[in-house]
Amino acid sequence: MAKFVEMDDRMKFKDQIEEKIIGSVILINKFNVEPNKVEQFLKDWGEDATNFKQQPGFISTQLHRGIGKSSVFINYAVWESMEHYKKAVNKILFSPESQSPLLKYDDNSLVISPHLFKKVAVPGICVD
Repeated sequence: MAKFVEMDDRMKFKDQIEEKIIGSVILINKFNVEPNKVEQFLKDWGEDATNFKQQPGFISTQLHRGIGKSSVFINYAVWESMEHYKKAVNKILFSPESQSPLLKYDDNSLVISPHLFKKVAVPGICVD
């Protein structure tokens, strides 16, 4: 199984997903991939994203790769609500019949760090 590492030690991902949030939520997921597994990761991430894209409440996703020889990836995904995201995660990640290919790495060659965010307004700069 892929190795999970928290982005914030004070607020675990499993606790975040239980928060009552009004409005959209953003998932930022950092992936550290062994260089020799990048092509397989891209294939698996594409399959995983296709499954999530078909779920109610999905708005968008974008995968980013570190520049140069980096094998660090960041996924930025937007969901209509925490409830939509939670239902999709439970269906895709935790149901035996449709498990994510990203969870099947059994050699710790993939490190996953998911964290949920909400937009923040800063006057004159950005809106929530």
